[in-house]
Order: sequence, then C-alpha cells, then structure tokens
Amino acid sequence: MAADHAAGPVSPAGDPGSADRPAGTLADERVDFRFKGLPPDADGLTVGELAAQRRNLFTGGFTTPVLALSAERVEHNLALMETYSTRHGLAFAPHGKTSMAPALFARQEQHGAWGITLAVPHQVRVARAFGTRRIFLANELVDAAALSWIAGELAADADFRFICYVDSVPGVELMDAALRAAGATRPVDVVVELGAGAGARTGARTEADCAAVADAVAAVSTLRLVGVAGYEGEVPDADPARVREWLSRLTGLAVAFDRGGRFAEVGLDEIVVSAGGSAWFDAVADVFAELPELSLPVLKLLRSGAYVSHDDGHYRHVTPFNRVPEEGSLQPAFRLWAQVVSRPSAAQAFLNAGKRDAAYDLDLPFAQVVRSGADGSERDASGVSVTGLSDQHAWVRTEGPDDLAVGDWVGLGLSHPCTSFDKWSLIPLVASDGTVTDFVRTYF
Repeated sequence: MAADHAAGPVSPAGDPGSADRPAGTLADERVDFRFKGLPPDADGLTVGELAAQRRNLFTGGFTTPVLALSAERVEHNLALMETYSTRHGLAFAPHGKTSMAPALFARQEQHGAWGITLAVPHQVRVARAFGTRRIFLANELVDAAALSWIAGELAADADFRFICYVDSVPGVELMDAALRAAGATRPVDVVVELGAGAGARTGARTEADCAAVADAVAAVSTLRLVGVAGYEGEVPDADPARVREWLSRLTGLAVAFDRGGRFAEVGLDEIVVSAGGSAWFDAVADVFAELPELSLPVLKLLRSGAYVSHDDGHYRHVTPFNRVPEEGSLQPAFRLWAQVVSRPSAAQAFLNAGKRDAAYDLDLPFAQVVRSGADGSERDASGVSVTGLSDQHAWVRTEGPDDLAVGDWVGLGLSHPCTSFDKWSLIPLVASDGTVTDFVRTYF
C-alpha cells in the first residue's frame, strides 16, 4: 500500500503492552482456521511468531481475500489527531467501537488520548480486559447485570474512571436500583445527554428535560453528575450553522448547570463537556473554544473515532480537514485485496470478496490497483469498477479485455471503517513495501 510517512511501532503482535492485559496475550494465540486470509502453512505458529517472520503480503502465503491495514497511514492518522487535539485544547477519547482493537486503543493512548469511548457493555469488558483505565460510554446504561459488573470494577480499581450518558428520569431510577442492589461503593459518573433535535437518536430533547434528569441524579447517592454531552452527528439536516447552533445549546447547558450549582459539593475536579463524531469535529473545536470560564476546569472531550483507518468513501468526503485543509489531511489506511476468479466476458469479471469481507453499508468498494497474477507488477485500476456484491463475490465491470486477467489481485478501497473492522478478527499491519510487520486483533 502506498504511504508517505514512516511507521511508528505497534507493540508485538498487537499486544497492548498493559500489565493488566489478560493471561495469554494475542502474541501467544495460535494461528488457525479462525483467521481468514492468513497463510495456511502458518497453522500452529503463534501470532507473535508469524509477525516475527515479516512475511510479504503478496508472496508470503496469504490467501485472498485478505484485508490489510497500512502501518504508515495508521501512524500518520494517530499523530495528526494528537496534534489537532493539542492545538485546540481538547482532551481526546476516540470512539473505540469503530475498531474494537485493544492494540489500537493502546496506540491512541500513547498518542495522548485521555481514554476510550465505547457504546455497549461488552465493549467496556473488552477494554477493561486489556487494562483501559478511562472509559466514556456514549450511551445510556440501564442493564442491571452490566451495572453490577461496572460497580465491581469501580470498587476493585480506584484508578478506573467510567462515565456514561443519562437522558431520562426512569433511566436514572433504573440505574439507582441496580447499583443499590449490587452494593455499589463508588457512584457512577454520568453526563446528561442533550438530544440533537426532534427525531434524532437518544438524548433529552429540551433543556428543561435535561434539568429534570439532573435533578433525578442529584436525588440519589449511586450516581454523580459530572457534565453534559451529546452527538452532533445526529443533528437533522446537518450543516455548519445547524451543528454549531446545537453545540452552542450544549455548552449553554453546561454553563446553566454550573451557575445553578449542580456541580457543587459532589467532589468534582472538573466539569465534562463532550461531543464529536468524525464529520464535525472542527465545529466542536470552534464552539468549545468559546466556553466561558466555569467554577471548575472543563474537560473538553472530543470523541471522533473513524480517523484511525479513515476510509476511501464516506469519511473521506465529510472529514473536517476538507473544510480546513491547513489543519492536515487524514489518509485511508484500509485496502482489501481480492483475486479475479472468473472473467466470463470482456466487460465483466468476478472477485472472490463479497459482503462477508467488504464494508458496503454506505458505498461499494473502490477498485484502486491491479497486481498482476503473472509477474506481480502493479498498475492503476482505471477502467475497473465494482458494481455490486454477493455474499462471496464482487461484481466488476471492465472497459476492455486487457483490464483484468484471471489470477490478478485487485486492491480495493473501502467505505465506512465501522463495518470494515468487524468483518476481520485478525488484520495484517502492512508496510508500504508489502512486509507484514504486525497483526491487529479485533473483538466484536
């Protein structure tokens, strides 16, 4: 995969390197039939042993289809968002549900991330198993079993910081009942979620609704109000003006809560104000910069997550760096390699990758490069386009009979990283010369 930046180290075989990681790390896991695309002759090796061999993706026995993640581009994207967050005075808790890869969580934290954002209890369990100390759950949590487990984690680890959304009085009541039943010894930190508008996803719809939720939190001992949050990506008919208007409502809510004394006398060191998907984080930076001084320091927490791998479709078009190019540029890091297995006519070909392998919920894969099955030479995939996906095949249209041959490999760009990572449980990390330097394990 072409890349322009030197790769930074990822700990061996995707191991996050935490002293608290589970016994039997990824480096010790055996390579076998569970992991698609890996070399059949590597069966029985550990992932660490295979990584140490530094095989070539194209000549080292990997089978198609195989998903590759560019080592150089991942490192570039990690460094860029670290610089961006620092420049704008933002703490960063990238959304880990995009990748569910503890090795990438660790790399993000090494690049200055405050912690990791997640969406459901299972994801929290994965992150905790690999030693993540700070977790922001960008969702409501009313599951009694999950709350009991969270209470146990908080009791067992004084350094564990956990924050989640609340958006209703019934939700607060359910949380309180579950935590009291679990014998919780530390309150769960919560932020009131302001909904992005009528018809949007979760979140209290009005400031009055938010105040009622905050009152309910104040009435129980099992929860502690630490701030406000929401997701600007749900603003209906989003454009810069509408997004900034909603973000101003969010920061205004924080100011109103603070002036009303809602953060007083609960032992806080800071007030949390959080937003930020991958499409409007420039607006988040701008509006958060306008927050007036509050009674406590403010943790301005950005949560964008798709930046690590970026993509060749949806996010490439909506990234804020397109609007503010002087801030830098993210680089698509995924490439799915599939092989031409059928060439029934001069205008049609079929690859051996389909819906089971490629993200397709937003855009079809993009043919980028053709690697000759005869001599390994590469050429641009001009004249080659993916027109559809079956379960295990990509339908390809070609402009001429010489565009593709049976046996050629086609490198495909992908749209929407959130549905790319979840199709592959062990992903080769590949340098620009094709050397597989490491592997990234995902847990969906």
